[in-house]
Amino acid sequence: MKGLLPGLAAPVTLAIAFTTATASAAVFDCIINPAVVIKLGSPVAGLIDRVFVEPGSLVRTGDRVATLRSEVERITVMLIEERARSTAEIEAQKSRLKLSESRLNRTEQLVRRKISSREALEMAQAESEVIRGELAIAEMRQRVNTLELQRAKEQLAQRTIYSPVDGVVVERHLFSGEFLHQEAYVVTIAQIDPLVVEVFLPVRLYNDVLPGMTVLVRPKEPVNGVYEGRVTVADRVFDAASSTFGIRIHLDNPNLAIPAGHRCEVEIEKAVSK
Repeated sequence: MKGLLPGLAAPVTLAIAFTTATASAAVFDCIINPAVVIKLGSPVAGLIDRVFVEPGSLVRTGDRVATLRSEVERITVMLIEERARSTAEIEAQKSRLKLSESRLNRTEQLVRRKISSREALEMAQAESEVIRGELAIAEMRQRVNTLELQRAKEQLAQRTIYSPVDGVVVERHLFSGEFLHQEAYVVTIAQIDPLVVEVFLPVRLYNDVLPGMTVLVRPKEPVNGVYEGRVTVADRVFDAASSTFGIRIHLDNPNLAIPAGHRCEVEIEKAVSK
């Protein structure tokens, strides 16, 4: 079946047996899945320096998962930082410009008093313009150095791999000393808060189950408890062979008390057998 619920087995092989829970509700079999499963890699290739997690480790968004060897990138940042911090060239050009403008003022006074020639004034003006241009170039180099430093820091930051979600490490693919290329993965992380509950229902209930409605989810043993979920998706493609359609339920799991990959039952109001 090609629908919105690829993680669930084909409905023709899944028992959709339900029992009436109350006069206005029915219970259906379901499966609890992670919200997302991420194969975590890196935008850059390199030799793995250290992996900080193991299968079963809980991670939060922004937690450091692994680092790549980054000695060259760190030294590059230090070199560019020195250039970006130095203002010696700008200060030298400012001093030259100040001296040139002072010389220009004196020449203008001498020309007005007819002591100096017009040619000397033009030379003093040209010298000031040249130095002003050299100062502008020095300031431009400073801005370029600042941007290069930012780029070098971003390249260094890419050598550290962070978790993009809250979740649990399902599998570790590489270890310290192994080479990580851009198509490889370090770990697989499953986001288990929230969870996604997937269930197939008879097509006769299509108009009764709408996105936004609240349902009750009961995980199978050994997990206990009844939890409220919210329907987020109702599949618009039916399976003709079994006369079923799939729905997806959002289930909050803030304390991570409900494991993913577990079977469950979902109770849906007004889903009574006719």
